[in-house]
Amino acid sequence: MAAPVDALLPLSLLEGVRAVDRPIEDPETEFVAELRNKRLGLSDTVLAQIRRYAEAVRRGQRTTTDEVVALARLIDRRPDAEVVFREAGRYLAERAYRTIGGTARRGVRALPRFMARPLAARQARRIARRYLGGRVERAGSALVLEVPRPLTLDGTSDGAGCAFYEAGFGELLRLLVGRADAVAHEQCSARGEGRCRWRIEFP
Repeated sequence: MAAPVDALLPLSLLEGVRAVDRPIEDPETEFVAELRNKRLGLSDTVLAQIRRYAEAVRRGQRTTTDEVVALARLIDRRPDAEVVFREAGRYLAERAYRTIGGTARRGVRALPRFMARPLAARQARRIARRYLGGRVERAGSALVLEVPRPLTLDGTSDGAGCAFYEAGFGELLRLLVGRADAVAHEQCSARGEGRCRWRIEFP
């Protein structure tokens, strides 16, 4: 039986698809049904799935890793797969950030840095564990996210799914502390290195 994961993971992937497929034209312009269904992210099927996962997130329900892997494979077939994965990672970070209490969010921004950074790292650890199946640790002046089994890489071809974690990690740190340096992907299971590790400077 597939292990359960937070429903925010598949919701984020579908929201990434929808964001990339959303038209850039005038939002008042009406789309005909045929054109809408040619864009996967605007199809009735995807919108119904988004509603289902959004309700599961609202209820605190979980889903299976199989559903996440199936969505990652679907995205991986797109020529803009990396763009979609990055959009999805940023969406997940934004939604996960909202689960942090207001007092903690304000404390990270208002406290002196030597007090705020450990608080931000603690929240990053919690979010990585809950949503990404990963572990965040301090490494000198950096924070490192390590994910033994990135779900967005299962069955994908060239490691584009790594962009989901990279973008999510960077966006989460930006939201927490108001800035984020570039994220370095220093180890990758897609390259046969056993697991994925991302590092971001966190002085």
